Amino acid sequence: MEKTCSRTLRGKCYCSAVCYAVADEFLYAMNCHCSNCRRTTGSAFKPFAGIERVKLIVTEGQDKLMVFGDADGNNTHCGLCGSLLYSVVREGAFVHVAMGTLVDDPTIRPTQHIFVGSKAPWFTITDDLPQFEGHSVAAESADR
Repeated sequence: MEKTCSRTLRGKCYCSAVCYAVADEFLYAMNCHCSNCRRTTGSAFKPFAGIERVKLIVTEGQDKLMVFGDADGNNTHCGLCGSLLYSVVREGAFVHVAMGTLVDDPTIRPTQHIFVGSKAPWFTITDDLPQFEGHSVAAESADR
């Protein structure tokens, strides 16, 4: 059987000072409606895709990163334009890539809404994806 190579996706911040490359091997993707994700993105929710941290490499602008948190759990932004690029989670082993910063189209799509128990009251979810008050079973399994 022939092995297929994964594709590498490009991502960048709004001002293009920070660029990254990530394997198109995301394990899960969700829309998070928690208040922290809403404040961090300035939006009704954060669409993110999760992958092992070692599969994301900052290719330009490492010195421009602004990190809120510590090495094992943080939100990583561009220090110039403020774009949220990714969040380091699960004791530093994974990143949740903010899907809006991807330049290339990933093969994965969000499969559910999480933390809808604290979603913005002014936003109505209009798709048919499953909704969870907090973490979903898939998210909890991925956290292990």
